[in-house]
Amino acid sequence: MLRYAAAGIVSMVMAGAVFAASLDGDATYDMLFRGGTLDEVGRDKELIYSRNVTNTLKPEAEARDTGDIALSFRTGDIDIALIEFRRDGKHRSLGTFPASVGNPMIMVFYETVVRDMAEAAGGSPDYIRNRVKEALIQPTDMTAGETIVDGRMVATQTIRMNPFAGDPNIDRMKGFGDLELRVTMSEDVPGWYTHLLAEASGGEVYKSELTFLRLDSSP
Repeated sequence: MLRYAAAGIVSMVMAGAVFAASLDGDATYDMLFRGGTLDEVGRDKELIYSRNVTNTLKPEAEARDTGDIALSFRTGDIDIALIEFRRDGKHRSLGTFPASVGNPMIMVFYETVVRDMAEAAGGSPDYIRNRVKEALIQPTDMTAGETIVDGRMVATQTIRMNPFAGDPNIDRMKGFGDLELRVTMSEDVPGWYTHLLAEASGGEVYKSELTFLRLDSSP
């Protein structure tokens, strides 16, 4: 049983077909960083995600950072998840992680958002990173829904976070002060994550989307 079930669904309500659950900080973290999400993925497979970026403060970053991200495996005494950015036939490593821990795409997601905000708004990466990390362990609401993934309808759970809500430096953040992080997950999708979204000023200043596309055989 997931630890969040014991640690803290505080309440659940229904509005139409959409359920909302209130999670405490431990439960929020456990959902976002769920362990074992790569255990059932064949080591001869790779997970393919698309990344699309809008960045009006740094337009050159849109072309640099829009492309596909592949998660593949290197097997051994410890299985390793390899993360690679792909664009126009070129590949760039984004890091390696122990596959046993869970899907590292959540870390790739928030670290790229930290970097993008620091580049565009000129703030301290450490300050931004610390606020994002704090948001990952705060009580939050989780909503249930549905989405189409690889041609089929799947049930989803979504958590929304606002790292800079109430921050005294919002006015200096060049439109990033209302940054929302939205993570959508599904039991029915390999690797757990279906969609990871970061959006500032309603997407007019900044938007970064990571979307699960498909499960492929490794080349």
